[in-house]
Amino acid sequence: MPPLPKPTKSVTLHDVAREAGVSLITASRALSNPGVVSDKTIARVQQAVEVTGYIPNLLAGGLKSRRSMTVAALVPAISVAQFLPTVQALTESLDAAGYQLILGQGGYDHSREEALLNTLISRRPDGIVMTGLVHSPAARERLRHLRIPVVETWDLSDRPVDMMVGFSHLKVGSAVAGYFLSKGWKRLGIATGDDHRASIRREGFVSTVGHEVPTAVVPAPSNMARGRQALAELLAKDPALEAVYCSSDQLAQGVLAEAQARGLRIPADLAVCGFGDADFAAHMEPALTSVHVDGAAIGRLAAQLLMQRCQGHEVVQRVVDVGFRIIERRSTLAGAG
Repeated sequence: MPPLPKPTKSVTLHDVAREAGVSLITASRALSNPGVVSDKTIARVQQAVEVTGYIPNLLAGGLKSRRSMTVAALVPAISVAQFLPTVQALTESLDAAGYQLILGQGGYDHSREEALLNTLISRRPDGIVMTGLVHSPAARERLRHLRIPVVETWDLSDRPVDMMVGFSHLKVGSAVAGYFLSKGWKRLGIATGDDHRASIRREGFVSTVGHEVPTAVVPAPSNMARGRQALAELLAKDPALEAVYCSSDQLAQGVLAEAQARGLRIPADLAVCGFGDADFAAHMEPALTSVHVDGAAIGRLAAQLLMQRCQGHEVVQRVVDVGFRIIERRSTLAGAG
């Protein structure tokens, strides 16, 4: 076996300063506080960084300033289309402020989410953004004790860990049920994921209808195949269904595919409404009615709240309700079958 190569010497800021022909303190200021040095000096130092291959030791800098310049975000699954605008807006807003986003996937598993959250907390990020609520009492207490700014998103509660940007899932379910009832549909069904937020929407739907309705529950995250299975289950329970509410647009996609495979006309024979207003919803055939939530606004607002806290400012409005609206398209439009 050939001998292992000797480790190469790490490039330091001293090497950058030497290459740029400036002092160590000037090189440091050009990289960490460029507003106090000239553009010409910044350009020389940046050129030296490229030549030497220098990579700043962010951990060392963070220990001195007590800032890691990172924000951790947890999503249930990166494959869920409705969360993508939030992640993108959050990334762009943080980047503009000089922060980097670390993304974790909880997988709709509260115990896994808690373990991942504890790992991230141990890295001491400057802030944490949660998709949904922090469910673990131990994790909630630890976050409060460490005073790490936290923004819970895509949900609403009167007991946030710290700050919150979201909407009421109970009201979403109630609004969709009211919309169905206003159309005169009485034979209703629900295709839903088994996650907490989808369950709350189902609760709001049933409460407004006033009685239980046929329900097909699938594991989260939902997809097209599970949507097809869900409609098959619902039609077995009630072959005369008139309208189905789906807890995600991905499920609705599958419900539409299964309905059309069975020769059902949409919406004359079966109306379908999704949730999330994914980018594909308006381009399906027929176009899918869905509940629109401004995910990008959630990401921007979450970043703004975190930056206010990181800059030492008082946050006046700690809970922001972005609301929602039903976007009506052909899948529920009267006379469109």
